[in-house]
Amino acid sequence: MRPRQAGPSSVGLQRGAIPGSLSSRDIWPLLKSSGPTSPFKMDIDIECQELSGSRWTELVSSMKDCKAIRLDYCKLSRSHCEDLCSVLSTNQSLKELKLDHNELKDEGVEVLCKGLLTPSCNLELLWLENCNLTGACCESLRSVLSTKPSLTDLHLSRNKLETSGGKVLCQGLLDANCKVQSLVMRSCELRGDNAEMLTSILSKATLKKLDISNNKLGDVAIKQLCQGLMDPNSNLQLLHLENCDITADSCGDLATVLSTKPLLLDLAVGKNNIGDAGFTLLCKGLVYPNYNIQKLCLDNCGMTADSCGDLATVLSTNPSLLDLALDNNNFGDVGLVLLCKGLIHPKCNIQKLWLWECHFTAVACKDLANVIGTKESLRRISLTLNELGDAGMEMLCQGLKDPKCKLQFLSLKECGLTSACCESLRSVLSTKQSLKHLEIGSNRLKDEGAKLICEGLLDTNCNLETIWLGESELTAACCDSLAAVISTKQCLRYLGLDLNRLENEGVRKLCEAVRSPNCKLKYLMLYDIYWSSEVEAELRALEESKPGLKIIF
Repeated sequence: MRPRQAGPSSVGLQRGAIPGSLSSRDIWPLLKSSGPTSPFKMDIDIECQELSGSRWTELVSSMKDCKAIRLDYCKLSRSHCEDLCSVLSTNQSLKELKLDHNELKDEGVEVLCKGLLTPSCNLELLWLENCNLTGACCESLRSVLSTKPSLTDLHLSRNKLETSGGKVLCQGLLDANCKVQSLVMRSCELRGDNAEMLTSILSKATLKKLDISNNKLGDVAIKQLCQGLMDPNSNLQLLHLENCDITADSCGDLATVLSTKPLLLDLAVGKNNIGDAGFTLLCKGLVYPNYNIQKLCLDNCGMTADSCGDLATVLSTNPSLLDLALDNNNFGDVGLVLLCKGLIHPKCNIQKLWLWECHFTAVACKDLANVIGTKESLRRISLTLNELGDAGMEMLCQGLKDPKCKLQFLSLKECGLTSACCESLRSVLSTKQSLKHLEIGSNRLKDEGAKLICEGLLDTNCNLETIWLGESELTAACCDSLAAVISTKQCLRYLGLDLNRLENEGVRKLCEAVRSPNCKLKYLMLYDIYWSSEVEAELRALEESKPGLKIIF
């Protein structure tokens, strides 16, 4: 026996994300139709594979008719860029090129830019996140920006462009020929010195989305950006400024923007220490009649229960707010009870609510259950990393079983749950047809709890598509129940069982269930589980025999 290497992070590290690195052992299954409008155009979508030699040559020959090429984590380098340059200069149908997490370096991007500059290139989306770029390649990118009006979406995150590179890019963005609508430059080592140039591009009427999170801009730069946002020509709809060294000092300026720019729909200022004082200032914009924000991210902002009264006011006065992220703020039970008063208000239309690690317990669960049971607009909620315990879960289940509850997504990782609450959860699963996604791993559910959950999953009323039971202290003893779900529940698409002690016996039972023609699973997470080399061979053979299935181990 030997341990499997730890795989990708589990569900929930990104909101609503399906975990796992998706890969294939063959190119052609990853050539996908672009849709009914272009039945003969294909997409290439490959991730986490090394493409070299004859395989790369074969793939390049298929690129001539593609509308989209996505090759993330494929160990591409400058030599690959030569071929991609040729594709860019000859394939007029190519609209999207995504090369994130490859060691292209400046030399590779400069080669790509030669293809981008050809008259026949009509590329619209270019993604180059974490490609080991520096400011040295920004002059070539500037030329592309100033000559290619077709380019509307540019992602350059996690590259060391620094202040000098940022300034050069802004020159291209300011060109009259540039029509970029979405610019993402997270973690590019920009500084406050870039504020003036960034402010100037906000006057471009074409720019709709700007994400410059994880750059040390500071309050002075944010104040300058707010001046740019006030420009009559600014049509920005999305502004992400997470982890930008913002404090309460610039929150008044952001509030002014909110109160005067009704076009702004998505604001993220999380991971900035604005505190309760900053949120009080921000609230002046959030309660203004012109406020139309639909998505607001305030995670890890140093807020406490003192901010929850203002949050309740925002929720009860602004029906436009649909998505609210409040993770990692120390609200406690007192704050959650206050927040629930806003959530339950008739004017509140919240659809997505993120409350990871907000330090509340079962004490607040009665109010939260009332929200879940009566707020029909609520579709997604994450309560991960709050010590709810079985008593809190029992109360939440009462809300979940209410006919008015329309919840589709529920995350309860690391909530101090045990098998004692699983009978109530079984009852929810057997009655709640709307629930599609459940994350309940990293709790001590054990085999007894898993068996009860499987009973709920097997009910004809259960329509669950995704369930994560990783790190739940499961063994082979519950695998007969899990196998029954796999082989009979055709709506189930994703099953996460990683970090459990299933071993050879349990994994083999799951494999037998997957072989059933009724199994429609697309993703089976089994990483960090002990098994033999023989079982590993069986898993690989099984994946080969079911082209639509990805087994992550």
